[in-house]
Formats: sequence, C-alpha cells, structure tokens
Amino acid sequence: QLQASGGGSVQAGGTLRLSCAASGVIFRINDMGWYRQAPGKQRELVTSITRDGSTNYAESVKGRFTISRDNAKNTVYLQMNSLKPEDSAVYYCNAWIMPFAGYNSRERWGQGTLVTVSS
Repeated sequence: QLQASGGGSVQAGGTLRLSCAASGVIFRINDMGWYRQAPGKQRELVTSITRDGSTNYAESVKGRFTISRDNAKNTVYLQMNSLKPEDSAVYYCNAWIMPFAGYNSRERWGQGTLVTVSS
C-alpha cells in the first residue's frame, strides 16, 4: 500500500513537502508519481520519476515543484514551492510495484492528501 502525508493549508507563495511511502510485498518499484484532482476537475498528472531518477513535470508546475525518491525507503517526495491557489487539490501518489522478481508491475494509489492554498 501507499501512505501519503504532508498535505495542509498554506498561503500563496508558501511551501509544502509531500511524502509517500510504499509498504507490503515489494521486490522493486518502477515509476512513481504524483497526481492531483481539484473539485470538479479530472485527475491530472503533476510529476513522475523513474527508478533511475528521470523526471517529468506538468507545465503548470515546472520550476516550482520537485519530485525525488529514496529507493532504499520505497518513498517518493514532492517539494512544492511558490504555491498558488490553483495548486489546491487532493494529491495522490502513484507507484508501479513489482511484488516478486519476474512478475508484472502493478499500479498502486495512495489515499490522497489535501493541499489548500489561499490567496
């Protein structure tokens, strides 16, 4: 399972750091990422990171958000700087987890953590 933490309420321009730890039967975690869903909108990809550290960002967060991971801890992080009201959403972590060697990776989702940015 994936357990996310670190959400909260901040003023515009503030910072937050989200964490998401995977637990359970894990042989290897491949891609990890963060998605978000604002009220009335579809869930969208914010950023992702491969196992070897290659990253991808939505245009709306480039230069403000940074994704990182600790493979030894099976954890992915999202550092969010210069937050804007439009960043307000429920943030979900995502990971492709291989439970045993030779098995296909399975997509897993965290429970979501709320980020609220006030103007």
